[in-house]
Amino acid sequence: MIVYYLTHPQVQMEPDRPVALWRLSEVGRARVHSVLGRKWVSDVQRIISSAETKAVETASIIGAHLGIAVEFHEDMGENDRSSTGFLEPKAFEAAADCFFGAPQTSWNGWERAVDAADRIEASVRAALAAPAGAGPVLLVGHGAVGTLLKCRIAGQEIDRRHDQPAGGGNLFAFDVAAERVLCDWTAMEQY
Repeated sequence: MIVYYLTHPQVQMEPDRPVALWRLSEVGRARVHSVLGRKWVSDVQRIISSAETKAVETASIIGAHLGIAVEFHEDMGENDRSSTGFLEPKAFEAAADCFFGAPQTSWNGWERAVDAADRIEASVRAALAAPAGAGPVLLVGHGAVGTLLKCRIAGQEIDRRHDQPAGGGNLFAFDVAAERVLCDWTAMEQY
C-alpha cells in the first residue's frame, strides 16, 4: 500500500492561542485547493489526520473534494511544545535545531524527539493496520513528527537535515509493505 504523508501548509500565527488551535492562513488554504485536481490526490482512498486544527482543515478540504470521511487521531499531533508557548520564528528555528539535534533530551520541557518519534510511528502503524481498501492512504500532519516518521521508515537517525522545506505543504510517499520511502519531501503542488 502506498501512503502519502502531507504536512499542513502555512498557518495564521496567533501568539495568544495554543499552537494546536492555529488555523490555515489564506495562502495555506489556497495551496490546498490548488492541488485538488492532482493525480496523487484523486488516487487517495482513505484520509487519516492529526486532530490539530490546521491539519483538520487541510484534511477536510481534501476529504470534501473526494467525498471521503476523514479519520482523526490525537496521537498524530505535532511534538508537544506547550512548555514554551509561542516562539518568534527565529527563536523557534533555533529550538527546532535543539529538538532534532539532541533527540534524547527535552529542550525547555518540549516532548523529546525520540518520544515523539515513538508516538507518531505507533499511531500511524495502528491506523494503517485497521481494515481498509488497498488504495493509497493520505496522512495529514505536521513537519516535525512527519520528519521523525520519515526517519523511522527510512531507517535513518533523527536529524534535521531530513526535515521538510520551509512553509509546510510538503509530502513524502512510502510503501508500507516494503517499509521504504518512495519520494523525499516534495511540495504538494509539484508531486
